Amino acid sequence: MWLVAITRGMAAGLAGAVAMSVTEKIEQAYTRRPDSHVPARTLERLLGLPERPGKQPYGWNLAMHFGQGTLMGGVRGLQAAAGLRGPWASSMFLVVRLTSDQILENATAVGAPPWTWPRRELVVDLLHKSVYAFVTGIVADRLVGRLTPGPGRVHAMMRPGRRSGVGPPPRPSGAG
Repeated sequence: MWLVAITRGMAAGLAGAVAMSVTEKIEQAYTRRPDSHVPARTLERLLGLPERPGKQPYGWNLAMHFGQGTLMGGVRGLQAAAGLRGPWASSMFLVVRLTSDQILENATAVGAPPWTWPRRELVVDLLHKSVYAFVTGIVADRLVGRLTPGPGRVHAMMRPGRRSGVGPPPRPSGAG
């Protein structure tokens, strides 16, 4: 079940990356903001490719954008399989996605911590990553939710609402 959840989550991640790309192009047409070459430069450094100042192939940007979006979608698939679904889970996933970007960009010395960015760039990045996280979440919840209600959902259904003293369901006899 977990491998299927990861695979379906990756499909959801690709859908989220497509949605993010569409909203970026709409925003760029309106604001005239140029493409960022940070994804391409990050991927080049991760692969150990030589620096080529001023020459950032558009293909590397797309490879990093869709590759990372697809791979990170696997995490959202796992969330959905564990019963972590809906807007709360997508909000948690947004933080995971932002963290993934920052680890790769800062570890390769291509990026800078977000708190050092101009506010406008930070808002734009948060907007687009939110689109990614919530579209990925909607798709993952639908694709993975068909597999099982997930252990978290089973637990929550025992007594609806936030209550103390409600533990996980008992394990079947002979299970570990």
